Amino acid sequence: MYRDGKIYLAKSDEKELYLLPEMANRHGLIAGATGTGKTITMKVMAESFSDMGVPVFLADVKGDLSGMCMAGVDSPSMQEPITRFGLEDDFVYRSFPTRFWDIFGETGHPVRVTVSSMGPTLFARLLGLTAIQTGVLNIVFRVADDHGLLLLDLKDLRAMLQFVGENRAEFTTMYGNVSAASVGAIQRAVGVLEDQGGGVFFREPAIDINDWIRTDPADGRGLINILCADRLFNNPTMYSTFLLWMLTKLYDLLPEQGDMEKPKIVFFFDEAHLLFNNCSRSLMDKIEQVVRLVRSKGVGVYFITQSPADIPMTILGQLGNRIQHALRAYTPLD
Repeated sequence: MYRDGKIYLAKSDEKELYLLPEMANRHGLIAGATGTGKTITMKVMAESFSDMGVPVFLADVKGDLSGMCMAGVDSPSMQEPITRFGLEDDFVYRSFPTRFWDIFGETGHPVRVTVSSMGPTLFARLLGLTAIQTGVLNIVFRVADDHGLLLLDLKDLRAMLQFVGENRAEFTTMYGNVSAASVGAIQRAVGVLEDQGGGVFFREPAIDINDWIRTDPADGRGLINILCADRLFNNPTMYSTFLLWMLTKLYDLLPEQGDMEKPKIVFFFDEAHLLFNNCSRSLMDKIEQVVRLVRSKGVGVYFITQSPADIPMTILGQLGNRIQHALRAYTPLD
């Protein structure tokens, strides 16, 4: 909880452990086996950042974060930790300014992204393309840019693929080889994406990242943005690609800040191992670059997963704040 200008995280004997606001954008890791309280830690930190006046973004994978919009109810199970951590004098049940988002637009404000803003690299990962097919998709995006054509939704992408396929002889001499087989494979992948709900996600109006960086005008507390990801989680590739797009957008749009008294916004990514599954070398380099450099933009990124081994070593080395719950060491790697 937020107390004395710091985030009270834990207690060891009589020593209290705090997270300082000026260190919160050094990124972090919340790790621990199932049932050890990772979600509770994430909620307490999110509420503390909100009290600090820092907006927060959380991906709600299991559907158990929505309770922050309402004040809690006293119970014996709550009184035990309140007494153990010495919070009797300053702990109160209250609600927090919360806004819900949903890529499918069913349980929150719709989140929409244009195909052009996603870019060919992330879009190729979303479609599960091979290296050759990714090269062809890059050519399609290049042709669209050179001809001043916007790719807003999947229908636009389909039409652009058809245009490039029909004129591949001309574009091969200008941009490189474009095979009909690769164009057909991409078209099939786009059709699968449409069946999975991609047609709802890729359309206008596109989300403005600044909509997440807001505070409550009534009391100055940071807005807690919750992405309803319980359905999105069934498509891990779309889930991870959207989160990567979000980090990249923040890095591109936010100005350089240097060291700040507190973060500008903090992100919590639950089930973080999904971000790195089947990740190509080029995409891993992009993630590492964003995590390394987005700190100076005033952005804190916290990964939540069961084991630190789920996070690549190059990323793990950038996480200055680590909260480790009980781990189950059953294998030599653990």
